[in-house]
Amino acid sequence: MDRMASSRRDLAVRASVDQGLLTPAEPVVALLDTAGVRASAAALTSAFAAVTDAPVLHAFAVKAAPLVPVLRLLHEAGLGAEVASPGELALARAAGIPSTHTVLDSPAKTPAELRQALALGIAVNADNLQELARLDALVASAPTASPLGLRVNPQVGAGSIGSLSTATATSKFGVALRDEGARAAVVQAFLDRPWLTRLHTHTGSQGVPLALMAEGIGEAYTLAEEVNRAAGGQRIDTLDIGGGLPVNFDSDEETPTYAEYARLLADTVPGLFDGRYRLVTEFGRSLLAKHGTVLARVEYTKTSGGRPIAVTHAGVQLATRTVYAPESWPLRVLAYDSEGRPHTAESTVQDVAGPACFAGDLLATSRKLPLLSPGDVVAVPDTGAYYFAHHYAYNSLPRPGVHGFTVADDGAVTFATVRTPQTLAEIVADSGGAHADALVRQPGPGTTSGSGGPAVRLP
Repeated sequence: MDRMASSRRDLAVRASVDQGLLTPAEPVVALLDTAGVRASAAALTSAFAAVTDAPVLHAFAVKAAPLVPVLRLLHEAGLGAEVASPGELALARAAGIPSTHTVLDSPAKTPAELRQALALGIAVNADNLQELARLDALVASAPTASPLGLRVNPQVGAGSIGSLSTATATSKFGVALRDEGARAAVVQAFLDRPWLTRLHTHTGSQGVPLALMAEGIGEAYTLAEEVNRAAGGQRIDTLDIGGGLPVNFDSDEETPTYAEYARLLADTVPGLFDGRYRLVTEFGRSLLAKHGTVLARVEYTKTSGGRPIAVTHAGVQLATRTVYAPESWPLRVLAYDSEGRPHTAESTVQDVAGPACFAGDLLATSRKLPLLSPGDVVAVPDTGAYYFAHHYAYNSLPRPGVHGFTVADDGAVTFATVRTPQTLAEIVADSGGAHADALVRQPGPGTTSGSGGPAVRLP
C-alpha cells in the first residue's frame, strides 16, 4: 500500500462517520479499497506476463474472501477462482466466473462434488491416489471437459506458522513425494491415465519464505519433466503452482511483491516459464489483505493494573486468528477521533479489547497509541483477507456490514454495499429459531415413538 492508498483509507474513515456507516447503533464496519484490489490484481498479472508468454490462469483462492461482489470485481480484473468446497463453488458461480476459469481443490471431495465439477467442466486437482481411483470410475461413466490433475506434497519443510505449512513431512495435503514408493506411484498414475494432464503443488502461505516456496515448485517441475520423459511426450501440460505469497502486516508497505516472486521463479525454475507448460496460480491473502480495514467505535475506557484499556466492538468475531494466536497474527491498530480524523492525543501504552466475554479478546496488548476515549474510532488495517469475511459467531455477535469504497480526485468517497449487517432476526433464524419447540416435543426418558404413532412408555 502506497502513500496514496493510506490517504484513501483516512478519507474513507472520515466518510464512514460523516455518511453514517459507523454510528452508535452500528459500531463496527468493514471497508474495502476497490482501487487497491484492482491494483493488486494488475500487479499479479503483469508480474507473470513479464517473465513468460505462456498462458496463465490466476485463480483467486475464494477461501481468502468468500464474498460474491469481491469475486466479481476480481473476475472483471481478469482473475478466475480456486474453490475448495461446494459453498465456494456456488459463490464463484454466483459471481459469474466461468467454469473454464475455475479450479476445484480440496482434500475431502465427495463423489457428488466430483460429479458436479466434471459435469460443469471445472478443472479438478485430485488430492490423493484414492481420489484418482474414484475419478477413474467417474471419467469412464461420462465424458467430461474438465482438465484433471494431481496434487503432490514436495515435503520441503515448514514456515514460521506450523498450522499453515502445507509442505511438511506429514502434511495432510497431496501425495507425499518423499515417502517410500510414492514418487514411482505418481509417475505410474500419470502413465496409466491419458486424461491426467496437470500437476499441482502448493507450498506457500503466511510465514513461508519465498525461497522455500520456489523450492517446492521446483520439485513439482522436476517431477513433471520426469513424467513426460517416461510418457515419451508431454503428458503433463499444465502446472498449478498454488499461491501463498506472504503479506507484510507490520506497515503499509506491500512486500514481498508479485514481481519479486515471479523473478525468483524465473531464476530458480527457468523451465517453468519457457512456454511448454500452461500455468495456474492460486493467490488469495496477498490480493486482498492490504486493502481491507475494520472500523470500530470505542464504547468504554478504563484502567486495570495501571494500564488503560479501550473496549471496542471489534474482537474475536472479526480477528479470530489474531485473538487466539497473536504472536503469529499481529495486527496494527490506528487511532482516529470521534469524527474519523487521525488522532492527535499524546500516545500512551494501552490495550485495545473486543466485545466478547472472555479475557483474551484483545486486538492489541501494551500498544502505544494516542490515548483513546469513548466515541473514538479504531481502525484495524490489513484485514481484507481471512478477517472480516470470516465471521466467528462468539456471543452471537452479528456480522458487520462490508462496504467497498472509491475516492474521487476531489477526495469525495463513495461507498458500495458488499454485505449488509446481520440482523438480530437473522441470528435467531440461523440458530434454529424456526424449530424452537423441536426438543421439548421429543418423547421423554423411558419412552419410544413409532412412525407417526404415540410415544410408548417402556417398563
